[in-house]
Amino acid sequence: MTKPLDLLAIMAHPDDAELCCGGTLIKAANAGKRVGILDLTAGEMGSSGTVEMRAREASHAAQIMGLVERRCAGLLDSALENDNDSRHRVAGHLRELHPRVVIAQWRTGRHRDHRISSELVRDACFLSGLKKLDVEGEPFRPFKLVYATAYRADAEPPDFVVDITDQIELKEKAMAAYDSQFTGVTGLGEIRPGGKRPFYEQVRTKMAHYGSLIGVSYGEPFRVDEPFLVEDVSSLAVSTF
Repeated sequence: MTKPLDLLAIMAHPDDAELCCGGTLIKAANAGKRVGILDLTAGEMGSSGTVEMRAREASHAAQIMGLVERRCAGLLDSALENDNDSRHRVAGHLRELHPRVVIAQWRTGRHRDHRISSELVRDACFLSGLKKLDVEGEPFRPFKLVYATAYRADAEPPDFVVDITDQIELKEKAMAAYDSQFTGVTGLGEIRPGGKRPFYEQVRTKMAHYGSLIGVSYGEPFRVDEPFLVEDVSSLAVSTF
């Protein structure tokens, strides 16, 4: 069995994780955590680039981010479905990788694959723990599922924000690995076209907004479905005033 991962981002397309939570993944990897990405599709329906090109870009980005694992589930781009076969395929990867925490995309999105991905990942995480599930490997269920909500106004305010001030440069370097996708664009995925504003400027602006919520330069926002445990109220971070 593969040594368990501490953190796994499961998202619809190559480059989704870099955009939505790349700084958080880099920060965890820099701290010695075992971090990975599962791309549900190869991005074969993208308007720019080829499957082979995007695979090379994803591999390059993984090296920049310090990932120990990156793989593709091989589901159909622009045709993702939360069906039995797809859930079982994702559950199989979960049983192999044993991630403690999974990061999924937010429940709504401009691209239908992003919406389906969120639902598919949640269902697969639960089903993976069923003893009678007809999937190879021992039953396993991640401890925590969180949702990356960067660029989604309908998900504000976040439940928590990760300080990525020290990782913003590497995040952008990992994004820049996708030359076929990001060069010369002003909008892509959840980032709406911003007129003449450079794409990377829009990313920085969003990360700066979320960073400002916790008193740092740059941050990445997340949502969860359940309350957090706080052991010591007197040690809470982020000032009210």
